[in-house]
Amino acid sequence: MPMPALTTKLRRRSIFTRVAAAEKELERRLSGNLEVVEQRLLDCLDEAKDPCVSEVVRHLVVAGGKRLRPALTLLGAEFGDPQADGVVEAAVISELVHTASLCHDDVMDRALMRHGVPSVNARWGNPVGVMAGNWLVAKAAQLSARLGPEVVPLQAEASSRLVSGQLKEMVGPRDSVDRLTHYFDVVSDKSASLIALSLRSGALQGGAPAGTEDVLRTYGEHLGVAFQISDDLLDVTSRSSLSGKEQGKDLAIGVASLPVLLARADERPGTAELRALLDPSAELAGPAHERALALLRESPAMAEAAEMMDRRLALARGALRGLPNTPALRVLDALCEFVATRRV
Repeated sequence: MPMPALTTKLRRRSIFTRVAAAEKELERRLSGNLEVVEQRLLDCLDEAKDPCVSEVVRHLVVAGGKRLRPALTLLGAEFGDPQADGVVEAAVISELVHTASLCHDDVMDRALMRHGVPSVNARWGNPVGVMAGNWLVAKAAQLSARLGPEVVPLQAEASSRLVSGQLKEMVGPRDSVDRLTHYFDVVSDKSASLIALSLRSGALQGGAPAGTEDVLRTYGEHLGVAFQISDDLLDVTSRSSLSGKEQGKDLAIGVASLPVLLARADERPGTAELRALLDPSAELAGPAHERALALLRESPAMAEAAEMMDRRLALARGALRGLPNTPALRVLDALCEFVATRRV
């Protein structure tokens, strides 16, 4: 079996092979710049004065991930000068904030695995998981301040929305709020905000033409929602050995993913057993969890959720019509296809 670091490296290569296969020069530039981002991430961790802090945050960062957010930052800069000062630092900021959100999510979700290795909270405990996330957010804010006053509001807005989304998810919808509306509010804040930040900060640092940042924000908001729906679907369908996360984790801990919300509302014949299993008051563990997963995989809710994802991807692609037809735009368009068909 491949080591986690190797699996992660292959996963990243697979993404860029698929989305940038026809844009060889851009692919080479992105790959090279991502290597620089990776080294800068490690440098940031070495700047931690406390060895304990350095060990904890390094554990999750080194385990890796798709590095989607820094790649999007670099793509945003392609609409201006991709080699401009601050582009790499902006990409690092987006990954630091994203990694912080993962630390906090894992604490809230009681997750045991992240990127194929034990989560920070599973290895060191919840308080350490929270503080590690806080350190990463603080480090991102420090880097933003160095880039200048235009970047700070972007990073602050994204961080604020991440917290707001987490709180909304914890508290749940008010009686007067439709559950699907609440779901999309949460996803917009927790997932889409950081995707949009990544693209916008790249365009800003690259000196892209006026209006580009707004177009990329719209694209990023829709892509971020679609990406989360894709995650929801993969929570039901993807094997843990591929995703690096526990299969059916959201279902097990009672997170109301989009397929679950749609299945709960489905009162057509033959859905009673699944609705009973998915009732928020039901104990969902062991055989009941496996049965719920099996029924959910065959439920019309999966196809309905996929249709909602496809509509968001269509909106993301539509937003791109406001930009010139460049290699970067074509890669962003191809990324929508990757999200629609991803398996990990």
